[in-house]
Amino acid sequence: MPTLAATTLDTPLGDMVAFASHQGLCLLEFADRKALPTEKRDLETLFDARVTPADHSVFEMLRTELAAYFRADSPAFSIPLHTPGTPFQQAAWQALLKIPAGETRSYADQAAAIDKPNATRAVARANGANRIAIIIPCHRIIGSDGSLTGYGGGLKRKRWLLDHEAAMTGAALFA
Repeated sequence: MPTLAATTLDTPLGDMVAFASHQGLCLLEFADRKALPTEKRDLETLFDARVTPADHSVFEMLRTELAAYFRADSPAFSIPLHTPGTPFQQAAWQALLKIPAGETRSYADQAAAIDKPNATRAVARANGANRIAIIIPCHRIIGSDGSLTGYGGGLKRKRWLLDHEAAMTGAALFA
């Protein structure tokens, strides 16, 4: 049976778990995320593979890029991603990747960006299905009234990430 390599990473926001396939990073989540066991099972089913602790070339790149991000040296990521999902999810995740660090959008903005202006709730569900925290930046989505909204890693981490990116880029997200 094929395998997905797995590792744990120590970050300023707590431990994160990463999985990699032969095509790239397929999961990066906070280790305490409640959905992690379900995401693991889903990926094992999608890839007909077993998750196994192992080294992978993607993990070295991930460590390097996350370290630069957390040091505030660079908000950019170039790591190869392998993100199976529906065409709608793919479109929603691509829209997330286009939101620059230091900026936010609402779910309605994201829905409009993928030419589905009436699909705000579906966009929110697609964001919730995103398995690659920080790099596919669903933390940059806030309520249309400017409030923080749900985040799989928790609102405290979401606030930290937004504040960190605002400081890194010189943006003024919150007064």
